Amino acid sequence: MRATRDAQSVLVVDDDEDLREQLVRAFRRRGYEVRGAATVDAAIELAADESPELAVVDLRIGGASGLTVVRDLLRIDPMTRVVVLTGYGSIASATKAMRLGAVDYLTKPADVEDLIAAFAQTERPVLDARELDHDPPSLARAEWEHINRVLEDCGGNITHAAEKLKIHRRSLQRKLRRPPGE
Repeated sequence: MRATRDAQSVLVVDDDEDLREQLVRAFRRRGYEVRGAATVDAAIELAADESPELAVVDLRIGGASGLTVVRDLLRIDPMTRVVVLTGYGSIASATKAMRLGAVDYLTKPADVEDLIAAFAQTERPVLDARELDHDPPSLARAEWEHINRVLEDCGGNITHAAEKLKIHRRSLQRKLRRPPGE
């Protein structure tokens, strides 16, 4: 299916070539005008050339943060609707993405239908007082999320992550075997 003249434009930013191309093809089949970028710089360059109406941004792009892309896309055009996509979701990164202006935050695997549904939201959900007055995560949960974020930043290398966390590698392996609440 070819994109029509009034088709919405989508920018897909992900360093995983297979996933990026799969999403590009899926959006195209649904009539969107789609461009893909594998790096932060390429994404910003494409957006500066022609600002997209919609953007799907991976949280980790190579060694860089997709939140940089979210911030820069919205500086270029505050009307761009951005959905952040990640393989390792955490409350902290979701909150930061939403504060920067993302309309939603989805964990992988999310398909194009999930993304279209996220873009279709006309406004952010209004939180009631019960949702705002929530219990903070337990210390064990916060530690678990931090450890996984550092491990992700280290490309899954446990030895390197243990060095960054300043703990012994075996201690890190034990912590990874016991998710919070178990």
